[in-house]
Amino acid sequence: MKELLAQLAPASDDWQLFQQYVRVLLDQGLPRSSADLLRQSGIDAVHVGEIGMARADDVEIVQRGRDEGRTIITLDADFHELLALSGAKSPSVIRIRIEGLRAAALAQLISAILQHAVRDLLAGAAATVKDNRFRIRRLPMRPGETEVLPPA
Repeated sequence: MKELLAQLAPASDDWQLFQQYVRVLLDQGLPRSSADLLRQSGIDAVHVGEIGMARADDVEIVQRGRDEGRTIITLDADFHELLALSGAKSPSVIRIRIEGLRAAALAQLISAILQHAVRDLLAGAAATVKDNRFRIRRLPMRPGETEVLPPA
């Protein structure tokens, strides 16, 4: 993961954007304590379990993210598919494809991604993080563009 974090160096001129506008919604399946760690570092973060949405379906979570201007962080591929099928321009979604991350490592990774891609995420984007790779695509996506990483 060190190699991935090195790739995600923040643009210094984007720091104010990051601090003022970035808000995230963590999906079920991600450690709830990651939201606490992100808040401690100054990021406006909420976990679906904290707001009574632990059993919400993906469409409800997408709508909540859109309504609140939050980037959705998830392990679930369905969010990218929903965005592609709907042609939506928001909310931004980051799909984490690294298994076994503990809360602290996940919070560190999310913070690095948010700082690195703040402009794309604020404009509307779908991102995928896998092992040592990070890819991002601006929204709207078209059906069939749900995977934002090139084939292995």
